[in-house]
Amino acid sequence: MTSTKIQRWTDLLVGLLRHRLGATFTELADDVPAYALPRRPTDREKAAVKRMFERDKAELLAFGVPIETIDRGEDEIEKYRLRPADFYLPYLSILDSSGRGRTPRRVDRDGYHSVQALAFDPDELAAIGAAAARIQKLGVPLLASHARSACRKLAFDIPGIDRDDLDDVSVQAERVESQVFAVLNEALLGRKHLTVTYRSMSGGTESVRTVEPLGLFFLNSHWYLAAREVGDHVVKNFRVSRMARVAANKSRPQTADFPVPRDFDLRAHARSRQAWELGDADGVDAVVEFVAETGAATPWLQLGAPVAGEPARRAYRVRSIDRFVRWLMSLAGAAKPVSPPELVAAYHDALRATLRRYEPGS
Repeated sequence: MTSTKIQRWTDLLVGLLRHRLGATFTELADDVPAYALPRRPTDREKAAVKRMFERDKAELLAFGVPIETIDRGEDEIEKYRLRPADFYLPYLSILDSSGRGRTPRRVDRDGYHSVQALAFDPDELAAIGAAAARIQKLGVPLLASHARSACRKLAFDIPGIDRDDLDDVSVQAERVESQVFAVLNEALLGRKHLTVTYRSMSGGTESVRTVEPLGLFFLNSHWYLAAREVGDHVVKNFRVSRMARVAANKSRPQTADFPVPRDFDLRAHARSRQAWELGDADGVDAVVEFVAETGAATPWLQLGAPVAGEPARRAYRVRSIDRFVRWLMSLAGAAKPVSPPELVAAYHDALRATLRRYEPGS
């Protein structure tokens, strides 16, 4: 984008805002030097300038600038209008404990009186701050930048709000390069095979894999790709931050490489995941016995599958034994693993390690 276009857009916006009742193209051309015509313009010159105006208007509309085209009147000449109330953000203020809003800073200038005010109560502002913090934890640099920008704009307009406090949000999720998401998006939209160098969650080894990507979802502060390895019908979850050298198949770009299973629903798939179910490993079948009916354990009896003839036991598909062990320990003895042996051993090892941390002198 050249500085000439930016100047042209700025002049056009100023001209639109000056004409509250709308303006014709001829009237706007007086406000935009780039639309100026020679004294005796040819039809070709007139058409070229009008096309430039139409392109500028279309690009500004694409950016979200609400330019209206007013219906033609008796003179059959179109007018264009940009309402200040639609173009400018509202004045912001925050309600005090009595429900009264502090007076926002207003710019006492012609054209700004129609801009409305928007008042937040403290709980709403806290929710906005929490949402901005959550967005920045997604690990997407562009979204994090937008969240920080929004916080700075709020802090500028709302009296008594420290913009540094709103902006001070640490990113806790593992970082993922923006280019990785761009390649994943390309493969998902085109249903193209995806080749990645993947570091497994269990052994930490790297291997090159070719998968059929089915969808992205965010859970427990991490992005996951739901995908099947080529030739396999099982949908596994690959953590995006463990991917490197990601490449989508470039051959036959207009043709899908695979069909999406008819019974696959990404929303249901992501909603049903627990931390121990995530990962790229085949997983193990675990059986847990609930030995106490405590408040902590009761909701978790709904997870897993029932075990025939054992009403106190539930079966789980576990891809991360460490996470599953930590979940069992959080139930404070209300449940214990029964099988497989490696899960039982890991559970008792974790209990002993925890006890050692609280022994006197440790």
